[in-house]
Amino acid sequence: MAPTGQRDGDEHTRFCGRPGQNMKARNFRYIRPSSLHHALQVLADAGEDAIAIAGGQSLLAALNMRLSTPKLLVDIGNLTELAGQSYNNGIVCLGALTRHRELVESPLVGKHVPLLAKAAPYVGHIAIRNRGTLGGSLAYADPAAELPACMVALDATFVLCSPSGEREVAARDFYKGLFETTLRRGELITAVKVVAAHAGAAFGFAELSRRHGDFALVGLAAAAAMRGERIEQATLVYLGCVDRARVAHSISRAVAGLPIPLRDGHALDNAIREDLNPQDSPGLRGETKKRMAIAITKRVLNSLTQGQPHDRR
Repeated sequence: MAPTGQRDGDEHTRFCGRPGQNMKARNFRYIRPSSLHHALQVLADAGEDAIAIAGGQSLLAALNMRLSTPKLLVDIGNLTELAGQSYNNGIVCLGALTRHRELVESPLVGKHVPLLAKAAPYVGHIAIRNRGTLGGSLAYADPAAELPACMVALDATFVLCSPSGEREVAARDFYKGLFETTLRRGELITAVKVVAAHAGAAFGFAELSRRHGDFALVGLAAAAAMRGERIEQATLVYLGCVDRARVAHSISRAVAGLPIPLRDGHALDNAIREDLNPQDSPGLRGETKKRMAIAITKRVLNSLTQGQPHDRR
């Protein structure tokens, strides 16, 4: 990301979009801090004029379409304090700079947080997974993104840092609305903590999109406690057909006690309609999205007793 000759901690360098072009970013300054402390201080000092960038897979598109117009980009992509994965006392800690590709390939993630390993292959294309970061996806809060839904389903905890200190926020409390989170000015997601999967836990993920790599029209992340082939308790979180990642409480309650595979899924239809009220979008009616959600719910639930969900790409 840095221009030739740019060194860690160098002062701002100006990037200029071409005048009169709509698909170029506005002028902005750029800095690559030398440490997490430095980055947090720069972000706090600049306030709303600054935005952090790591993988940039969502942000760069927003800049070019001028949906985001910061005056300063703070490149945190090389900060070692935000990297790494660990397991300790039943808790998996993932650094914010964990790449989507690492979620697919990591033995630690595959063993202890299998839902992320199931969902990560759905994230965009290979090039996006090579560059995109966990923290970036979670902070961007796209309602069609896979990882926010997974973190809510897993009841994960986000570690947020600012110059004034560190705090932890449950993923279920982090998302407040469409692209809206509880991040404060100058804060960064630095890590994510997830309770490791235990015996009897099952996880499922699937989504429907127009083409491979497109944003999900409808998707579902599910975490369940199983007793044999019966669901004892489940947490279901939808994506693509909602305004933010949140637990679908009605359907989560409705599936408790059901045997897998489902003998009759019609009993779930009303619960799904209570939780979901998707709006019409160009080329796709809200009612169609509900029907898609019903179909994908049955697919994911039926996959819970298998090694992996159906239709994994």
